[in-house]
Amino acid sequence: MSPENLRARDNAAPQARPDDAWGDEVGEEPFKVLSREEAQSLRAGWPKWSPWRLVMVQALAGVVMAALWWLFTQESSKAWSALCGAIAVVVPNGLMAWGATRRTVTDAGAALLSMMFWESVKILLAIAILVVVAKRVADLSWLAMLVTMILCLKVNWLVLLTRGRSTSISDGN
Repeated sequence: MSPENLRARDNAAPQARPDDAWGDEVGEEPFKVLSREEAQSLRAGWPKWSPWRLVMVQALAGVVMAALWWLFTQESSKAWSALCGAIAVVVPNGLMAWGATRRTVTDAGAALLSMMFWESVKILLAIAILVVVAKRVADLSWLAMLVTMILCLKVNWLVLLTRGRSTSISDGN
């Protein structure tokens, strides 16, 4: 290749390939900035969602698990242990939901700081509940408590999945 061809190749604008991770995909629509009215109408079409719904579903899952532990083992200690596991999840999440929704924060930095604060309170309260349960409950079933805690925590995914389905169903998709 001649030096002129090399210089011409080097000075040419780089071509974006379809498989290039940084290039635009073929057929991709350009980004559109929404006006205030368009953003408000888009937001109005979204279903309202409350963190209290998640807390209620977690509490229901905890009660169901406690009933199942009692039904299958006929041991009240396992049912109480399951309830303690549900309490260790539901009460801190309820406190965080209350703290995060009690007032509207307009500044993004303040909202992030508030969320971090309430998440820290939630974690510390959950640890405190588990310590108290471990010290005070005589015949604690760790298996029943931990299985119920895990199920109550994983209920989040179920709530998010149903939220996504209700959104897509209401759109007609």
